[in-house]
Amino acid sequence: MFFILSLIIVIVAFFVWQNARKRVSFNAMYQKTANAALAVIGGFSLVAISQCFTVIPAGHVGVVDFFGVVSEEPLFAGINPVNPLARVHKYSVQTKEHKEAMRVLSREGLTIELEISALYRLNPDSAARVYKTISGGDYEGVILVPQFRSISRAVTASFQASALYSTEREALAVSIQEELAKAVAPRGVIVETTPLRNVGLPVQLTEAIEQKQRADQESQRMEFILTKERQEADRKRIEAQGIADFQHIVARGISEQLLRWKGIEATEKLAASQNSKIVIVGGGKDGLPLILGGQ
Repeated sequence: MFFILSLIIVIVAFFVWQNARKRVSFNAMYQKTANAALAVIGGFSLVAISQCFTVIPAGHVGVVDFFGVVSEEPLFAGINPVNPLARVHKYSVQTKEHKEAMRVLSREGLTIELEISALYRLNPDSAARVYKTISGGDYEGVILVPQFRSISRAVTASFQASALYSTEREALAVSIQEELAKAVAPRGVIVETTPLRNVGLPVQLTEAIEQKQRADQESQRMEFILTKERQEADRKRIEAQGIADFQHIVARGISEQLLRWKGIEATEKLAASQNSKIVIVGGGKDGLPLILGGQ
């Protein structure tokens, strides 16, 4: 509409300028009128020309609506030529976050405090469809948020509360993300992820799970101790067997002649010692030397 108004002003100013130019030779006042009309023509001509272009900010797309006829091809970031009589509606395609804190039921019927977010963005190719099919283009409030709440409750109801205490949290977030993406993708919304911020279980259930975990840890500790003791017993058994085998081998290799020879060697070493006084060879039992007068 501003383009039409500018065009009308330019046309009127043009006729004023034409009329003043014809009369400028008769009166100097018409010269000023002609100059003013020319300035108006130039100014509003620039304004009218500017209406033939639109600027789409970074991270946005534009939807062109020409008197109810919506173009299926979106306008992307930058300067775009458009019909000056058309309206351009701009939509953000940047990633947004929606947070929810809700009370949901588990498979057992227990109430769970669930805090979860949804990271989503508009599909640029679906901007025109969103504009035509969703009131006010508010796809978050009309499509995303209701589906997000409904799917979060439905998916959580398929999980046991005890599993959500530790191992199944990631599986719950993935299931919600997959179901939500499947539901809103046909309406032009892309769901990137649905991270869980917190899962609040009933106090009684939390205490029971913690007690079970402590009992499991104590059982594992005792099993470790028993395993260690069994290993130590096996080690001692193997050591004793090794000593017995060694003694058996040594006993088989010892003879009377060897013992006599070792006795003679020991006598020689003792005789060489300064503490030895008298050595009687052959005076001991079995003919071994006797040592007398040792200090």
